[in-house]
Amino acid sequence: MINLETPRKFRAFIHQAHQVAAEMLRPNSRQYDLAEHAYPKELDMLAAMVDGLGASGTGSGAGAGGVRRTAGAEDDDGKVKNGSNLSSVLSVMEMCWGDVGLLLSMPRQGLGNSAIASVASDEQLRRFDGVWAGMAITEPECGSDSASIRTTARLDGDSYVINGEKIFVTAGGRCDAVVVWATLDKSVGRAAIKSFVVFKDTPGMTVERLEHKLGIRSSDTATIRFENCRVPAANLLGTPEIDADKGFAGVMQTFDNTRPLVAAMAVGCARASLEVTRSLLSEAGVEVDYDRPIFRQPAAAASYLQMEADWEAAYLLTLQAAWMADNSQPNSLQASMAKAKAGRVANDITLRCVELAGSIGYSEHELLEKWARDSKILDIFEGTQQIQQLIVARRLLGKTSAELK
Repeated sequence: MINLETPRKFRAFIHQAHQVAAEMLRPNSRQYDLAEHAYPKELDMLAAMVDGLGASGTGSGAGAGGVRRTAGAEDDDGKVKNGSNLSSVLSVMEMCWGDVGLLLSMPRQGLGNSAIASVASDEQLRRFDGVWAGMAITEPECGSDSASIRTTARLDGDSYVINGEKIFVTAGGRCDAVVVWATLDKSVGRAAIKSFVVFKDTPGMTVERLEHKLGIRSSDTATIRFENCRVPAANLLGTPEIDADKGFAGVMQTFDNTRPLVAAMAVGCARASLEVTRSLLSEAGVEVDYDRPIFRQPAAAASYLQMEADWEAAYLLTLQAAWMADNSQPNSLQASMAKAKAGRVANDITLRCVELAGSIGYSEHELLEKWARDSKILDIFEGTQQIQQLIVARRLLGKTSAELK
């Protein structure tokens, strides 16, 4: 097994994240799973602490703002040093060891904030500092194919007028604003897709309903409608120009940074399941022996070792994708590989852990059944398993989206 040590400068921060997960997130996990749509007030203090760490620089990439892509700094020996993206995925792993839904419920640390950090200008970063942003991409007739977005944004003077409907908006009922993906011109195709920061008090924006879900029930998920919603032109993230040659690479850069974060969520959730399952197996007299061949292990131990190997592969892919982002290397392929592997591994591991634990795993005696429910979304949002495999195939074969559908 490959075992990479956590960089020394991150260890204290990662330890703090684990302590928060152990003492705040996991103890409240069942409570807010049962009380769907109830706001976890305990997170206000935690979010303030993360804000402080990020602002002071002591958090090494604390929070969603840590995913901003910058050139890799070098030390005195000319070696590239790891940075904020790696720190962010490592801390997300620890927090999701505690609870995925509660992490997604943290003020100012959502996927919308990661989108802003990924593509906003320096001026926009300052202007949107302290804003809690949700992410609004999916539509009733547009899911995995983001290029088929029908929500429109029409320039009118110094504002854009947005019309359309978004579904499955994470933190859509609680956030201060949402990052809305919309098209400037349907006839142009994907090149006209842009993202806009729209504040919740903007006339014409309405939260229609909150969804009831299988998992991550502590995180609210909303349907939002836009009817002649006027948004300042300055709230468009990135450039307003439509470049048919570049396509919508600007908004897609968001995914290059956020997909490793979702992969990290899956890795953390799967690790929690593995640890509890190993403890339950040990109590039942089944010991995992790393010095014996897998075919000489009890069946349950052999199954555990296979899951652990899959988990390790997902973990390493996630670190690679984050490291590349820190060092300004194109990582679209690696981000999709990490997301695809980690999402599928988390689903497989959490369900198999429920099976190995028997009646204990299926009941609410442990959190195993909850983690199995929570993990399903990690293989779906930020691009489904099938979409990730398609992206990987296009990258490896050198095909365009038109050539390989």
